[in-house]
Amino acid sequence: MASVSGALNQHKKSVNGARVLVWGGVQERHRRLRESPALTIIELLQKDGAQVSYHDPYFPFIGKGRKYDLQMKRTELEKLGQYDCVLIVTDHSDYDYRRIVEEAQLVVDTRNATKGIETPRSSVVNPFC
Repeated sequence: MASVSGALNQHKKSVNGARVLVWGGVQERHRRLRESPALTIIELLQKDGAQVSYHDPYFPFIGKGRKYDLQMKRTELEKLGQYDCVLIVTDHSDYDYRRIVEEAQLVVDTRNATKGIETPRSSVVNPFC
């Protein structure tokens, strides 16, 4: 969450009002949403005023759980450039990470999924490197 705020600040934007796409919600091998850190991240971003969308191939809807009541439908991918930030929280093997980096304005990659991908358009922030 702090990584998103810092990355947006470097691009002279605030979390409050930013359009953020959370990319991935569950770990591919577990496919359980209730234990996903993405839920906490979405909730924190929303509390800070971000307009949050998410995309995950395994979950078309996030409903109500024991800890969360997000009531969100999966965003179908059109133009990634419409988001102020794309936050990668799960490194699904079937994602086209080159496309993400090429089309997004800003990518915060918490899984190192975009390692080695460079394009002039996008700015990639990896908080663990």
